Amino acid sequence: MSSTLLSPAINGTGVILHTGLGRAVLSQAASDAVAKMGGYCTIELDIDTGKRGSRHEIVSQSICELTGAESAIVVNNNAAAVLLILSSLSSGKDVIMSRGQLVEIGGSFRMPDVMEQSGARLVSVGSVNHTTIEDFRAAITDQTSLIFAVHRSNFGVVGDDQEVPLDQLVTLGREFNIPVAHDIGSGVLTDLSVYGLSGEATVQDSVREGVSIVCFSGDKLMGGPQAGIIIGENRLLRRMKSNPIMRALRVDKLTFAALAATIELFRDADSLPVTHPVIRMISTPIAQVNVRADQLCRRLGRIFGSVISVSVEDSTSEIGGGTMPSHRLPTRVVSLTPSTVTNHEVASLFRRGKPPVFGRLKGERFLMDARTLSDTDCDSIEKRAKDVYRTLEIPTD
Repeated sequence: MSSTLLSPAINGTGVILHTGLGRAVLSQAASDAVAKMGGYCTIELDIDTGKRGSRHEIVSQSICELTGAESAIVVNNNAAAVLLILSSLSSGKDVIMSRGQLVEIGGSFRMPDVMEQSGARLVSVGSVNHTTIEDFRAAITDQTSLIFAVHRSNFGVVGDDQEVPLDQLVTLGREFNIPVAHDIGSGVLTDLSVYGLSGEATVQDSVREGVSIVCFSGDKLMGGPQAGIIIGENRLLRRMKSNPIMRALRVDKLTFAALAATIELFRDADSLPVTHPVIRMISTPIAQVNVRADQLCRRLGRIFGSVISVSVEDSTSEIGGGTMPSHRLPTRVVSLTPSTVTNHEVASLFRRGKPPVFGRLKGERFLMDARTLSDTDCDSIEKRAKDVYRTLEIPTD
């Protein structure tokens, strides 16, 4: 059997939104919803009329209720959302962006390249670290179709850094009757400052600022399936829905099922640390992380004996997925230092098990971060460790 086939995995890397491991862990509610929709379902049929309906309406109302937007569309990822926005509103016309926001959004896909593919003409203004509202004003012509702001979700600028606030862009856009779009990236739908993560604007903040269009990912801090979500003014989203490429970018019944269940979780924000896996990992107190690490350390220590030295160390976890790169969460890692082989070999043995276990390498050690592990994961790691030990054990005379 190929080692590249899709398989459940255990994430001991400490990266909560690990792109290589599927980004957001779905909630139990979302997983259950997907399982229920494996057969036939009413994705494009209206129960009342018996006629063909619109899949756009499946989650549109709930998204609008949550965000305060007029309308919503779901496509297959946020890059697709950007492509659809630009193709629908700006093909053959100018789009103004700050040079400090010409980001690479992963996998070598750069914002200027996506814009070129859409048929829009990029007009970049300001500099990497300093852009003013007058830079935008000076760039406006009768060919300007859109002012586009992009959240720096995967990098930061240290030192002299000036960006134009959204409210100023919105005021300028209204003055010239030009829509303002905001790619907010990570899709924060609740106030993360209550969990100690400050400075990350929410989708609702952008809507309140009066932005015409907002787009974001479903599988980052939103904690849902891979999707790109576009919200904003009805008049603009109608143009996107009628764009011929919409059919190529649409999502299937399983994505809609998972997304609808994920949205429902945000109706009870106080319960998110229990119901929402991403928020749970972010908000888990270090004391609780420490308990899990100590327990796993003792279990693995009993298995490996002198073949691998097992201990617990302080470290940090990261959000990942191109999200909040400057934030680190305190954590505890279980450290494995082998005496007869390299840490690369130990990592390989854990990785090739069922399920594969992924950690990170540091110095001569193989580390597993307790923040991204569940109690069930620890049970599986213990079983895998016994197989690893049998492989490494040195026969005695």
